Amino acid sequence: MENPSRVRMSGPLARYGSGSVEELFRLGYTRQSTVRQVRLMAHLSRWLASEGIQVAGLTPTVADAFLTARRAAGYAGWLSSRALSPLLTYLRIVVAAPLPAVAAASPTEEMLTRYRSYLISERGLQPSSTRVYAGRVRPFLQQRERPDGQLRLAELAARDVSDFLLTIVRQRGSAKSDVTALRSVLGFLHVQGIIAKPLASAVPSVAGWRLAGLPKALGRGEVQQLLVSCDRTDRVGRRDFAILTLLIRLGLRAGEVAALELDDVDWRRGEIVVRGKGDRHECMPLPVDVGQAIVNYLRDDRPTTDCRRLFLRVLAPHVGMTSRAIAQTVYSAARRAGLPPIGAHRLRHTAATELLRVGASLTEIGQLLRHRRAQSTAIYAKVDREVLRELARAWPGGSMA
Repeated sequence: MENPSRVRMSGPLARYGSGSVEELFRLGYTRQSTVRQVRLMAHLSRWLASEGIQVAGLTPTVADAFLTARRAAGYAGWLSSRALSPLLTYLRIVVAAPLPAVAAASPTEEMLTRYRSYLISERGLQPSSTRVYAGRVRPFLQQRERPDGQLRLAELAARDVSDFLLTIVRQRGSAKSDVTALRSVLGFLHVQGIIAKPLASAVPSVAGWRLAGLPKALGRGEVQQLLVSCDRTDRVGRRDFAILTLLIRLGLRAGEVAALELDDVDWRRGEIVVRGKGDRHECMPLPVDVGQAIVNYLRDDRPTTDCRRLFLRVLAPHVGMTSRAIAQTVYSAARRAGLPPIGAHRLRHTAATELLRVGASLTEIGQLLRHRRAQSTAIYAKVDREVLRELARAWPGGSMA
């Protein structure tokens, strides 16, 4: 197989060739993938030389022009901006290529940046949660933008709040999530002194049926099908098996699995630290089967990298999996097992329901799920049919089935 360091390169990028190879290897790219990247780099370098462009002029617009020329020359592969991403990232790290121009933020986006920072530092929310909140209140703030580039917030009144929610209800039929986010941002604006009155109380309540449904747990057979669907002779299968075991046995959220780091597992004490909602770090016992699944993954399959996340992408670059990737792991396992689509949170319900089946109390279930309020755990009382049967009164004129 060709050595990437032996790919001939001329032009303004030639001096960065060896450094780029080292960086690609560090990120976990295979020799074959690295050769392809270096060949692409060599082509780009020759094209820059023919156009009289230096590395400092390698802007996103110039990169797009190169890709257009590459397509016109008849190349069949590596024709998207994504193909150039590893190279451009490296050149920007070594301050050779310019960073992409950042468009001036609108007044709304500047305020949302401050709001998200407040949610993280003062309210303890995770960045993923702050993005959801910001998305919900963005239309509300955009309505307050003036042509002169300012936000009309000081004169906000209760009527403005109710009018906005009424519009949302007419558009979508529900505004439950918007109500929560709107109260939050109005509280932020008041705390920051941007509005004089605490308008959060002006947000009307929306009827909610918190305990109306039943937890959608999987049966034991379905759980076994999910686990068996992982090919444990394959590195991806062993990683996915460890992820599913964590979700099923400990009832973790997808984001909590994604956030796990190597140092969070205390092998000597048999414990694992979970980063939960509100940036809470809580210690949980590590069951033997869960620990063994993680060990099998770490010993044979986890790529060698500087990243401290426990679960990594299989393909380069070897960075930590996201919560979306964890959720996709569950979805893919369900598809392989021939089951309907299953969300990661359903495995959390499954862990709690299984505990209930073996006689655990609601208090113990709440401790496993790390609920702050007993009300959050109360929904599982509705699936304890044996206890409910004792409470039910006989139907007049009939017998209890």
